[in-house]
Amino acid sequence: MTKKIVQNFSVGIGLFLLLCLLLCPMTFGSKFANQFTEFELPPQWQCNLEGAEWVCQSTNDTKKRDAIIVLAAKLKGDQDSLDQYLSYLKAAKTFNSVQGKPVKSEPKYAKTINLSGQPWVDSLHMESEIPGFYTRYLATVKQDIGVLVTYSINKAKYQYYLDDFENLVKTLKVFRKPGGINVAPSQANLFQNTQIPINVGSDSVFPGAQVQGGSESKPIASEKSQKSKMNFILIGIGVVGFFLWRRMRNNS
Repeated sequence: MTKKIVQNFSVGIGLFLLLCLLLCPMTFGSKFANQFTEFELPPQWQCNLEGAEWVCQSTNDTKKRDAIIVLAAKLKGDQDSLDQYLSYLKAAKTFNSVQGKPVKSEPKYAKTINLSGQPWVDSLHMESEIPGFYTRYLATVKQDIGVLVTYSINKAKYQYYLDDFENLVKTLKVFRKPGGINVAPSQANLFQNTQIPINVGSDSVFPGAQVQGGSESKPIASEKSQKSKMNFILIGIGVVGFFLWRRMRNNS
């Protein structure tokens, strides 16, 4: 009798844990892709084209001021090479904040790394774009274009977002599609040519970016796949419920 009770208890605990697993909230990131790059976005993020740059941010209103991703590309000029990008990022940057105060960045590191077989210049600065924010720069040259991907995180939330952005870097790929980047070469280098928003308090970026003439990114993960995941969860819940009902009936 005692052995049967223990067996029933063990089965019940197993089914309960399975039910909890199926009912746990699930968040999935989506893969962003445009004419020159792709990477995995953090969960509940989206990207919009604002002028010449893509700007990505959380769709959660309470998190829009925490972090931002900006990416851009241009036709390669005389100042666009990995060596010149590395030299540029080793030096401190200066700019005026929205309040008109001068800000000088603190470079943390600048180095060359390899991502999916492509060499990139990788650098981290403190307060190089937005006061109180870390900004990481990833820049490369692919055939005749220069590509820049940056993410900025509020220093108070840096550890919270670090895993998501490390995943972005690990999945980062660059390519040159025919017919893309139809702009004239610029004499400025990639960093000087890219307008990274510093107006954190403005509604144009934080929160609720108003896109003028832009387009929203289309996640590769389709609605059909998301519905399939939900159907799988519902089926699992039904199976667990059936086994629990059957066991209770047999024991009655």
